Amino acid sequence: MTREEEQSLTLLGNRGVKYPTDYDASLLETFENRHPGREYVVTFICPEFTTLCPITSQPDFGKIIIRYIPRERMVESKSLKLYLFSFRNHGDFHEDVVNVIMNDLVALMDPRYIEVQGLFMPRGGISIYPFANWGDDEHRQMAADRRLQMLSYPENI
Repeated sequence: MTREEEQSLTLLGNRGVKYPTDYDASLLETFENRHPGREYVVTFICPEFTTLCPITSQPDFGKIIIRYIPRERMVESKSLKLYLFSFRNHGDFHEDVVNVIMNDLVALMDPRYIEVQGLFMPRGGISIYPFANWGDDEHRQMAADRRLQMLSYPENI
């Protein structure tokens, strides 16, 4: 990371960060991928994700898994943590949360490929595991194959 990039990241190393009280995509920050010519996968796992049911306002708990193949820009992990924390008081259905996260990260980074999966704790005896993914022109088939894999064996992913 260059000195210029270090100075542009406002959250990393900032001990006075205020935790957000509602959804805020503006928290997300990026830095330059030092290996843009190589395809590799970056995985983030947030095992303590919380959001609110939009109908009852009761808390929903789950795990969010984000995997992506970067292009030129990468998401900075502390900004991602604060962004995911911003859903804590935000009311949305599980399926929408996963798609919102994916859409925000696509707009932020323009990755080659990205997938976001939610593994939510049971509510009323039913667990919900939404999965959303996206691939650029070169990775569109890979995205379709991955969705088919999720349809075939979601419990193994």
